[in-house]
Amino acid sequence: MIRDQIVITGMGVVSSIGIGIDDFWQASVKGSSGAGRIAAFDPSGFHSEIACEIKDFDPDKRISKKQSRRMARFSQFAVYAAIEAVEQAGLDIASLDPARIGCVVGSGAGGFDVLEEQYNSFIKNGPRNGNALAVPKTIVNMAACTVAINLGITGPNFAVVSACATGGHNLAMARMLIQSGYADVVITGGAEATITPMVVDAYGCMGVLSTRNDEPQRASRPFDRDRDGFVMGEGAGIMVLESLEHATRRGAAILGTFLGVGMSCDAQSIAIPDPEGRLAAEAMIRSVADAGLKLDDIDYINAHGTSTAVNDVVETKAIRLAFGAHADKLSVSSTKSMLGHTLGAAGAIEAIVTVLSLRDGIVTPTINLENPDPDCDLDCTPNSAKPRQLRNAVSNSFGFGGQNCSLLFGKV
Repeated sequence: MIRDQIVITGMGVVSSIGIGIDDFWQASVKGSSGAGRIAAFDPSGFHSEIACEIKDFDPDKRISKKQSRRMARFSQFAVYAAIEAVEQAGLDIASLDPARIGCVVGSGAGGFDVLEEQYNSFIKNGPRNGNALAVPKTIVNMAACTVAINLGITGPNFAVVSACATGGHNLAMARMLIQSGYADVVITGGAEATITPMVVDAYGCMGVLSTRNDEPQRASRPFDRDRDGFVMGEGAGIMVLESLEHATRRGAAILGTFLGVGMSCDAQSIAIPDPEGRLAAEAMIRSVADAGLKLDDIDYINAHGTSTAVNDVVETKAIRLAFGAHADKLSVSSTKSMLGHTLGAAGAIEAIVTVLSLRDGIVTPTINLENPDPDCDLDCTPNSAKPRQLRNAVSNSFGFGGQNCSLLFGKV
């Protein structure tokens, strides 16, 4: 039974275009790109030599050096963003029952940076020379665990893993925890740090990465006729969710309302979406029904918008299938045009953009949309942000394996 409305009271972000909500949001509205030649390793000879890296990240600004050394990069991102979100929420954890605070933070891949370092060390040095913390630093649930350790929260703690839908699914499960009455507050989101040689090469061999290596800031171009794949990204997005009753009781400022969730699975392929977008459409329809709204109550869709040939067309079909004639009245945009594809963090970061868009009445741009694909014939907000009064908005996340998640947020 649904006990109360769920609201957002805090948000934190680590991204290639800004660390911290204010810098991130200003860059998003401006249409900044985080793309450049990969600096983490020498990408010469790779299919794709570019990525949206976070090059100025200093975990010591928010995390103790002792704790930071015990974390892989993705966990550092998650804890850093979580601390910002809790501060924005004005959440005094010490004054609350920590067992009534949950943590649901996922990652699509976990600590691949540590995994690759450990493997290379093993090959070079042989057994008995490894990092004693390699396994706990690598496994996917460590983002949630390290957030709990650093914040002192003892409620339900786990990670949902669903490829590029991970961020969205973690937010969805966090909402359900509060609705069920199991928690009053949940820290939730996604984190990813997989700009590593093995991962970049693997995606390159799949043929899904952009090879526009000489023009990195123009490489991610969702819905554009000349798109040739996505650009790898990294980062984290964290939200503080609360029941309305709990947030009101403690006098918290409410940033947005979390009204609905829709989930489905194509059940067709491990990598290729249903070409007609039927189950992706069903996820959007279910999110609207879950919120008790009508399809024409939706004004904006933050698209999955990967910049791949197949996904952008399929998502366009899914939106038209879900919304019918109302699709032509929707504003649509892709955050990935600026951040690249942050994989397991994408759904959470893009949900944050959606809430901020509702708050400020601004649809962020799809940059590099210079030659619209005729098969992507929605209003995809090319190149410049657009002021628009927004009531409700959907954020889409679709992952390998046909995993679809649509989240519906409302303006306060």
